[in-house]
Amino acid sequence: MPIEYPKAVDPALLRGLAATVRLVALPGDEAYAALAAPWNLAVPSLPLAVVEPADAAEIAHVVRFANAHRIPVAVQCTGHGAADNLDGALLVVTRRLTECTVHPGEGWARVGAGVAWQQVLDAASPHGLAPLAGSSPGVGVVGYTTGGGLGPLARTHGAASDRVRAFEVVTGDGELRRVTPTEHPDLFWGLRGGKGALGIVTAVEFDLLPIRELYAGAVYFDGAAATAMIGTWAGWCETVPREATTSIAMLQLPPMPGVPEPLAGRFTVAVRFAWTGDPAAGAAVLAPIRAVAPPLIDAVGVMPYVALGAIHADPVDPLPVREVSGLLASLPAEAIDRLLAVAGPESGSPQLLVELRQLGGAVAAGGARHGNAVPGAFAGSDAAFSLFVVGVEAPPIAEAVRAHGDALSVAMAPWLTGFVLPNFAPGGDAARFRRVFPAETLARLRAISTTYDPAGVLLAASGLLA
Repeated sequence: MPIEYPKAVDPALLRGLAATVRLVALPGDEAYAALAAPWNLAVPSLPLAVVEPADAAEIAHVVRFANAHRIPVAVQCTGHGAADNLDGALLVVTRRLTECTVHPGEGWARVGAGVAWQQVLDAASPHGLAPLAGSSPGVGVVGYTTGGGLGPLARTHGAASDRVRAFEVVTGDGELRRVTPTEHPDLFWGLRGGKGALGIVTAVEFDLLPIRELYAGAVYFDGAAATAMIGTWAGWCETVPREATTSIAMLQLPPMPGVPEPLAGRFTVAVRFAWTGDPAAGAAVLAPIRAVAPPLIDAVGVMPYVALGAIHADPVDPLPVREVSGLLASLPAEAIDRLLAVAGPESGSPQLLVELRQLGGAVAAGGARHGNAVPGAFAGSDAAFSLFVVGVEAPPIAEAVRAHGDALSVAMAPWLTGFVLPNFAPGGDAARFRRVFPAETLARLRAISTTYDPAGVLLAASGLLA
């Protein structure tokens, strides 16, 4: 039977793009499913067509084509931030923009939109340099950075967006622009936190840090210690210096390849820890946590920065997941009790992970103190903690995961600020933007969007303008 397109666009018109773009795939083509698939397999992805441009010039051509035919445009690299509103859109996949150049003498890197963090870690490490990568090195650099980017060193060195020197971006009017603090400063502000609403970033340039090693890793405990562990961790966070970035997670990892035997098929608690100072001093800071209970695994020690992903050990392979996230103004004893009641070892929680990350430190200080003369649009830096919940949305527990996630949000509502971090808020509807940005920031982003994307062709901005 013939392909039914989500929007009335002549397939011949779309295939005509192939004269100027390296790859154009339509539903039914062999390449379509692989290119359109997001990392989160629970998110439906049925774009009108998928294009895989070879360079920024081809991306600009695609956006001009979309303007001419009033077709919305979305963008994806690894698909970790996949949205569920791609029906009728032209999806630009940036995987072929693989430039990754480190300038060791000047301490910065230039990276294309198809590059994931591990490639930058590998390129910078031989020079004793480090990017402010996230906890999952398989995530794309551009998507992570435009969402602010709070990684395992965030409390010490701030957000990844604070270190940006320049962007190259195709805006919604189809123009390729170089954006710096002095060239299109409005875009420079908005792209550092605006999460793709203002253009398709084709390359980013950012400062690197002189870091070779960390005292870092995770300590895993049996779930029976959850109450004591979370209570101790929350009090300990009040005194932890900004040389440390830490999180705690309640885990229910399945028995499968890659999961250590002591953690598989049971409820466990992990305290993640990254220390940028002297290892002996870091061990002294971590000592109160190690003293709470006998560890199942103690993997904190001196590690090369290039192995940063080992701290959180996030899943690598695509999964069908449902995420719940929010920002906490505080974490008093009552909030901990409520969290344990709904998600602790005796709660029957179906979630794979329930995580708290401590913020503050350099995150609260803001970009003006971390390499840029002006802050960016990144929001959420005034919260005390972030809450992040991941469940596998697959039979037979899919319905339970959804219901429990909603119940957890209700339980923690008294301490939630009402906002979420940009990188933990996939989607593009108006409600999502209101949950990410304060009204003043939202208004400024809206004004920039209408200047550079007058036809509203960028799908990521649709909720912004609603």
